[in-house]
Amino acid sequence: MSATLALTASVSCWAAKPIVMATKSFTEMHILSALTTLYLRKKGFQVEPKTNIATAISRNAMINKQIDMMWEYTGTSLIIFNHITQPMSAHEAWETVRRLDAKLDLIWLNPSPMNDTYAFAMDRKRADRDHIDTMSQLAAKIEDVRQHDPDNNWLLGLDLEFAGRSDGLKPLQKAYSMPLDRPQIRQMDPGLIYNAIRDGFVNVGLVYTTDGRVKAFDLKILKDDRGFFPGYAITPVVTRQALAAHPGLADALNTLSAQITDETITEMNKRVDIDHQSPQQVANDFLKSKGLI
Repeated sequence: MSATLALTASVSCWAAKPIVMATKSFTEMHILSALTTLYLRKKGFQVEPKTNIATAISRNAMINKQIDMMWEYTGTSLIIFNHITQPMSAHEAWETVRRLDAKLDLIWLNPSPMNDTYAFAMDRKRADRDHIDTMSQLAAKIEDVRQHDPDNNWLLGLDLEFAGRSDGLKPLQKAYSMPLDRPQIRQMDPGLIYNAIRDGFVNVGLVYTTDGRVKAFDLKILKDDRGFFPGYAITPVVTRQALAAHPGLADALNTLSAQITDETITEMNKRVDIDHQSPQQVANDFLKSKGLI
């Protein structure tokens, strides 16, 4: 068999197989899985979703060509997979992981407009009352309380991981000149922080920007005005072989990715986590609203 015939046969074999897609085990990823499965099937692709797959397992499976695609955050690849912690813009982060992963035959398609990164949030009424819109203003408020009203400690809700990470609390304090006393920090499960902010158990807490509870509890995300937190744009990542075997797949995924903004994914997260609707129903409604199915 000639090399050309062998390549044709190989691509035909790949095309006959469904696109195996892995997603992680939290609400946002369940929604992305449902969105992608519904949309790609409507476009004529066969898709085999595999949910609740851990990050490291998905990554290794892609490198070993055991799965064909996944949705990944630029910040996760930058920091966890490639061990790069230097600050860079959202576009620089995407360009960096795209270039590095291309060596592994993993192709980063167009990033979505959404950014599910860390942020600090407050109850909106409290933040507006204290005129706090940015992290710098928060740091100034905390220092003012420490200096002039020490009995009125401002409490920060943090998860255990962030409090101890080398790129977590300590460098954040340095970036924002934010000295903190130990009694000011309340460490808790990350899922409890949203309720703690809403119910006034902490004054401010570390959240994910697109979590549905941010909208449901009317929390105010404080602007990271010194650019400390890296960008986490969700992006379809596909093996080079799968793209070659499935013409039109890249265009379809780029079309879908472009529709996923902070506002749209936060609303979908809310509908699943707060309103108790299924990811499939939420995905179906969203795709219909955008004219994609």
